[in-house]
Amino acid sequence: MRRAALALLAVSVLTACSAGPSTRPVIAVKGGENQPFDQSALAGPQPVPPLGEFKEDSLAWSACNEQMKDRLGADAPQGDQTYECSRMTVVLDPPGRPGRGTLGIALMRVGTGKSALVVVNDPGGEPGTLKAARLAAALPKEVLSTFTIIGMDRRGTGRSDGMSCVPQATRAQLVEYDPAETEQSNLVVAAGEASQECVLDLEGRLTAFDSWRAAADLERLRDSLGSDRLNALGFGEGSRVITTYAQRYPNRIGRTVLDGAPDPALDQVGVLESRAVAAEATFEAFARDCKTRGCALANPREDVSALLTQLRNGRLRGEYVDLTPGSALNAILLGLADRARWPALADAVVKARAGDASGLFALLDPVVNDLDENPPRFDAGLIIGCNDTSTRIPPDRVKALAADWQGKYALFGAVFARRLLHCNPFPPPKAEKVDPVKSAPPIVVLSTANDVSTPAPGSEHAAQRLPGAVLIGWQGSGHGALTLSGCATTAVKDYLIEAKVPSNGTVCPP
Repeated sequence: MRRAALALLAVSVLTACSAGPSTRPVIAVKGGENQPFDQSALAGPQPVPPLGEFKEDSLAWSACNEQMKDRLGADAPQGDQTYECSRMTVVLDPPGRPGRGTLGIALMRVGTGKSALVVVNDPGGEPGTLKAARLAAALPKEVLSTFTIIGMDRRGTGRSDGMSCVPQATRAQLVEYDPAETEQSNLVVAAGEASQECVLDLEGRLTAFDSWRAAADLERLRDSLGSDRLNALGFGEGSRVITTYAQRYPNRIGRTVLDGAPDPALDQVGVLESRAVAAEATFEAFARDCKTRGCALANPREDVSALLTQLRNGRLRGEYVDLTPGSALNAILLGLADRARWPALADAVVKARAGDASGLFALLDPVVNDLDENPPRFDAGLIIGCNDTSTRIPPDRVKALAADWQGKYALFGAVFARRLLHCNPFPPPKAEKVDPVKSAPPIVVLSTANDVSTPAPGSEHAAQRLPGAVLIGWQGSGHGALTLSGCATTAVKDYLIEAKVPSNGTVCPP
């Protein structure tokens, strides 16, 4: 009876600026969950906070080199990095049972510095522990001698009780759906099935996986480390957690870098349309790069269009997901986001046209499969993404938007429009009351000219909403500038280590 009631619920739902410090008066906020503090110290611009030491033995850390190498897989960073792992217990705090329940958060640390620098990643990307490990291998060595980098698998991802509640067949349907189809009933049903199974699997915990509560996890981590301030790196949607933290705990902001930040002013329709625009621009940059390198694609746009036509006449079978027009486009978007994999992406499209889908499947595998002891990223990206937006669009309007965006953004418009259906069966989140940041230390925001995940205009808008923020714009392509742009990486290093604030509006060459 319970399953039937949930199924009926799912079906019923389906049918249905200015930069610089503020001059406004400072208002009272809380320094902790229940502890008020005098915010008069936060009036006006703040200096870069000093670097404090963290307590190395504050959590039960233990060596985990082999475990990390297994999780990182075949492309684990080379070098002599030493990894230690720990687990932190946080309050689950679901909306229906505030302050109740517990959740385990996975942590990893690397480096020898006396100050802690916490890494938070996209919920649909690599878990934060893995992101931090790769970052540590690519950052200047001075960063790792000044800081100990601590990666956090944000709640619901990776080893932090990672979610795997969408049935494999349903996950495949959602990824494989051809966005150019006029009939979307199968996609509507698949979205309903995903919601139903996740409600059954997670029960009252479902709505506790969001950026609001992830920010509270960061505060618990800061407290556990014994640090006065939280120094943090946020990547993509991970930046939303950091900015939420800044709103909730303004007196705890340390040296902070946001590499690609979501637009705080757009609803989900605006966000997805901006990503469609960025995807088309990034594909053009990929095509130019392809031509410069003399890659095997004669004309990338025509070759991809030909592949889609080919797949509409017959899919290529895979173990967990088939290669269809929908899964091919999703794989290409993943490849476009990772600038280092552009040569492999070009080769993968060539192979797929010859009937070998292995290259595109390699891009999709971490998203749709349990891989290297990591849960599929699709599920956490879906649930956290839906919990972070109240946008719910009726199917008829989605169909109209898909037709409109396909006309405007030929390759990727309909892909992003159909994603609006994914959240429809999920309950819209309760709006949390939070005041905007009135004053903060300088926060460095990086934007990337062609970023399919967090488009540059959105990152620019995010910087404008943060008092004292400075923007560095990399004229490159991919998701994120740090370690890919020498100019941006040097500016971040100097800011983190020496408290040298870069000039707002700095432009880094591609």
